[in-house]
Amino acid sequence: MREIVLDTETTGLDPAVGHRIVEVACLELFNHLPTGRNYQSYINPERDMPMSAFEVHGLSDAFLADKPRFAEVADALLAFIGDAPLVIHNARFDIGFLNAELDRLGRAPIDGGRAVDTVLLARQKFPGAQVSLDALCRRFEIDNSARTKHGALLDAELLAEVYLELIGGRQPTLGLAAGAAESLQVRIAAQRPVRPARPFAPSDEELAAHEAFIAKLKDPIWRLG
Repeated sequence: MREIVLDTETTGLDPAVGHRIVEVACLELFNHLPTGRNYQSYINPERDMPMSAFEVHGLSDAFLADKPRFAEVADALLAFIGDAPLVIHNARFDIGFLNAELDRLGRAPIDGGRAVDTVLLARQKFPGAQVSLDALCRRFEIDNSARTKHGALLDAELLAEVYLELIGGRQPTLGLAAGAAESLQVRIAAQRPVRPARPFAPSDEELAAHEAFIAKLKDPIWRLG
């Protein structure tokens, strides 16, 4: 099963008041595990960067000035995500921003029903606990020391690990499982007592009974030739 872990960085919290996407990143999963394929782009928001947002992700007006506009990356982004389910931390936020950008271009919106919201998964699994990405990394002992600021690609990579834990955690591979089973069989065999081999040679009584049986047969093949 193909899934896409997706994250965005923005100029603010609400696209309805003019805030825009400044970075989008996607990471491909197959059967819940990263394939190594990803898509990432910084985006010129065509507006100023508020200080409150800059302090979160560190993307300045100067850095974004020569980056492509959303209209220039939309096709590549949509092609990468295809029709796969989207794994997003607080899906309403990211899909809201993506659909606002698509609406400016007259493009069809992304169906929110495609989203697997890891915030909701975490709240169901850990009622009352903190469910921020940092909090979940701490809970699952995932190294997020590189996350000094928010970044869409790094956050997608961390979220992929968190998602794996939320849906059941890492399972041993078939190879590891087979190795463990073989090791168990060796230990069991080593613990069994050594018994002498059973004698299988026929007794004198058994040989005599066999001869008496053959004597009753007409031309038995055992005695031909």
